Amino acid sequence: MKTSMLLLLGGLSFFSLSAHAQKRKMPPKPTANAVYDSVQQPAVPLGGTERYAQFLAAHQKYPATAMQKGIQGTVKVSFVVEKTGTVNEVKVETPVAPELDAEAIRLIKSGPKWTPAKHRNQVVRQRVVVPVSFVMSPGSTVTIGGPAKERPITTSAADIAASANPDRPAVVAPDRPTQPMGGNQAFFDWIEKNQQYPGLARKRNIQGKVMVEFMVQRDGSLTDARVIKKMGSGLDEEALRLIKAAPKWEPAMFQGKPMKQKMVLPVLFQL
Repeated sequence: MKTSMLLLLGGLSFFSLSAHAQKRKMPPKPTANAVYDSVQQPAVPLGGTERYAQFLAAHQKYPATAMQKGIQGTVKVSFVVEKTGTVNEVKVETPVAPELDAEAIRLIKSGPKWTPAKHRNQVVRQRVVVPVSFVMSPGSTVTIGGPAKERPITTSAADIAASANPDRPAVVAPDRPTQPMGGNQAFFDWIEKNQQYPGLARKRNIQGKVMVEFMVQRDGSLTDARVIKKMGSGLDEEALRLIKAAPKWEPAMFQGKPMKQKMVLPVLFQL
């Protein structure tokens, strides 16, 4: 996700500047096993912070349950960069949701090694804090009302925003979000089973995730599918084919009545 990557870059840059600005408060002499928050030469990911942010963005697996609930946010993860450059003692400092917190920890643990920190010409252990951002684009929308007077509404508040103008949108959160028949795992199992890996993408060894937006209608059918994060080499077309051919979902519900809901989900391609 491009937005997510930019947020990560910004967060990493801020950390680096903060560490540099605190040099005056550094301890006078390093000890063997001490963990430092501020050092003369901070630890940096191998390849630099930009490549590290790109790695996190490319390997992030947005939990489907969090997507369905519209959960977004930035999980701050702390960890210790050991003298060998390996990452240890990974933990969440600022939790957002259990699904996102777990994915943030998985990302950090799966990341590349770091160039260890140095203080007073000695390699030392340093505690680092990295923000891992989860941002959905463009977000979820749902619709209520009869066919003759459909009124689009955005899932951004819990209460209905009454309006004197019937053409203006009302804001609501569904009582029950839409979900695949049989659950999320059944849906992704179906995707994997029916996926036809494009020959061109296979030849070029291209893999990744195609972000697809689609509408879940009141009868559970999936319509209006479009790619919002393209990969090329036939992967975009295959992702659309899969969504259009997928089984029906359970529609979102509001006050006992089904409503439309727009979803954004990744279609993963792995060789």
